[in-house]
Amino acid sequence: MTAGAIYIDADACPVKAEAEVVATRNKTKLLIVSNGGLRPSQNPWVEMVYVPDGADLADMWIAERAGPGDVVVTGDIPLAAKCVEAGAQVIRHNGEAFTRANIGQQLAMRDLAADLRAADPFRQGGGKTFSKTDRSRFLDALERALRKAASAR
Repeated sequence: MTAGAIYIDADACPVKAEAEVVATRNKTKLLIVSNGGLRPSQNPWVEMVYVPDGADLADMWIAERAGPGDVVVTGDIPLAAKCVEAGAQVIRHNGEAFTRANIGQQLAMRDLAADLRAADPFRQGGGKTFSKTDRSRFLDALERALRKAASAR
């Protein structure tokens, strides 16, 4: 039994190539969703989806389609919340899973961070760099998420 599809929120996604390898190995459709600027893939398992420019249009496109049996790769917490609610398996680029058990806390932490940035305009982002360990963790997490998604079909 195979999963339905893998959806990638492609803007600023560092693991598109890794997801393509996993999708091909598992014979699973990979939808790379962005508002343009990405080179098309010749891989028959990969479909490039270009949405119009606009705030969160790629997120809305994914949220309208992802559900049980699908895997979504995103760092966008509100999108992750919608997809978890719809029954999809959802993971970050570093392999961390968004689940029903942790999505509420993730949303609260996101809101807290936004409030802290708003209160201190001199606070700079400066997240940690994406490492080889993160890439490896992502590959393992995507394989696990595909197995879970396949069992949900």
